[in-house]
Amino acid sequence: MGGLLMAALFRHSRVAALAVVIILAVEWMLASVGVLGQWARRPPPFMVMMAVLFALTLWLALSQLGGKIVEATPLWVLIASHAFRLPLELVMHQAFIEGLMPIQMSYAGSNLDIVTGATAIVAAALVRAKVLVRAVATMWCVLGLALLFNIVQIAVRSTPVFRAYGDDRLNTWIADVPYVWLPGVLVPVALLGHVLVLRRLRSAI
Repeated sequence: MGGLLMAALFRHSRVAALAVVIILAVEWMLASVGVLGQWARRPPPFMVMMAVLFALTLWLALSQLGGKIVEATPLWVLIASHAFRLPLELVMHQAFIEGLMPIQMSYAGSNLDIVTGATAIVAAALVRAKVLVRAVATMWCVLGLALLFNIVQIAVRSTPVFRAYGDDRLNTWIADVPYVWLPGVLVPVALLGHVLVLRRLRSAI
């Protein structure tokens, strides 16, 4: 059974890898020609792109492939994979310091997603050691989802569409190359990871 599962995952992974490459290329092209920076259009192309990506992410997470990934991956590994959000937030903070990103999107402002990355390491270790597995995993996942939603709504409200933080704190850099891959890849990956954790929690741990 394990061999059949790994073979199925390998077959699907090649298709998934091709799909990711295509998505990366499309995002890069749209950003490089300025389409995603057309905030005055209704609806803004960037918002349309993100809506499509979120829909595809949820479809993948809830699909048969998502189920195979959940079945083949230990819960602690699914949680530990979110550790990438710790160095990511450090990079984003540096972007704020260099004047590229508005303060509200860093941990110096209203973005606390660095907590998710840091606690993922601790939560994964506890789950691997079988310490209050379901409670630890559930609390961590809820916290991570809340903080992910927080930064997403901050990013959206900071765009020229809403200007919630003022004209001097606009979030436009995410529509440029190569930064478009942050919302276009890393945010969907984080969402995918959380849904997979929740699926794993519903199945046998």
